Amino acid sequence: MKSTQSVAVDGLRIHYVRAGQGPAVVLLHGSGSSLEGFERVAAQLSASYDVIRPDLPGFGRTGPRPDRDYRVRTYAGTVARFMTALQLPHFAVAGNSLGGNIAWNLALDAPERVDRLVLVNATGYPGKTLPAGLRLARNPLLRPLLRRWLPRRATERGLREAVGAHSAIVDDAMVDRVHALTGRPGNRAAFVDFANTDQPDRSAEIPRIAVPTLVLRSADVDGQYFARDIPGAQERVHAGGGHLLPEEDPDWVAAAIAEFLPRQENRR
Repeated sequence: MKSTQSVAVDGLRIHYVRAGQGPAVVLLHGSGSSLEGFERVAAQLSASYDVIRPDLPGFGRTGPRPDRDYRVRTYAGTVARFMTALQLPHFAVAGNSLGGNIAWNLALDAPERVDRLVLVNATGYPGKTLPAGLRLARNPLLRPLLRRWLPRRATERGLREAVGAHSAIVDDAMVDRVHALTGRPGNRAAFVDFANTDQPDRSAEIPRIAVPTLVLRSADVDGQYFARDIPGAQERVHAGGGHLLPEEDPDWVAAAIAEFLPRQENRR
C-alpha cells in the first residue's frame, strides 16, 4: 500500500491515501475498519478516477477525536471539510456500512457538493442488527475493559461474523492488520465512545436525497431500504456477500461503481 498523507481537519490529522486522475471519488470505510477496506476497489478505480481513502476519525491512523463527538452527522461534516482541505469542491462518495451512513448524511447536508452517491451495505435505519463488536462495546460491564484491551480472537470472531457464509478472506494477515490498527493509541476508547453515542434517527429524511444513487447490498444483510426510499436509486444485489463487500468481492464492487460514475474532466 502507498504511504499515507495527512491533513489537519477538526483538530486532528486525517490520514489518507490518494491515487489516480479523473473525477474525484472518496471511499469511506465502516466501523472497526480503515482505509485498507477499500484498497482493492481503489486499485481498480484509480485507473480512471482521483480516488481518496481516508481513515475516519476514531479509526486507523487518524485516531480519536479530541472532542469525542462520534455522531454520524459530525462525521459527515468532517468529511466535507476534509475534501475542502484537499481543494475538491465536488466529488462522488461511496461508503461501506458506517461509511455509507456518513455518505448519505453528507448527501443530505451538502447536496451541492456530492455528484454521485454509492451505498455499500450502508447503515442508518433503526432496528438493524448490530455487529458483535458494537454489542460488546455497549455492555456496561465490558466497556472499561474494552477501552484498554481486546483479545485477537475477538477481532477474528467479529470479522468472520461480518463476511458471507462462504467467504475465505478472513486470514491471519487480515486479522493481524485489523487488530493492530484497532490497537493504535486511543482507538479502542474511541470505538467504545462511538458505540455508545446517541445517534439521532434521520431515516425519515432519506427520501429527500436528490443525488444520483447506486445501492450495492448483500442479499443476507438486513436493514437496507435505500433503493425503496431514495427516488430514482439504482440497486444491485450480491447473492453471497456479507457486510464487507469491498473486501469480499472487490471486482464486483469496483465494476459496479465504475459503471455508475461519470467519466469526465475533474472539476477541481
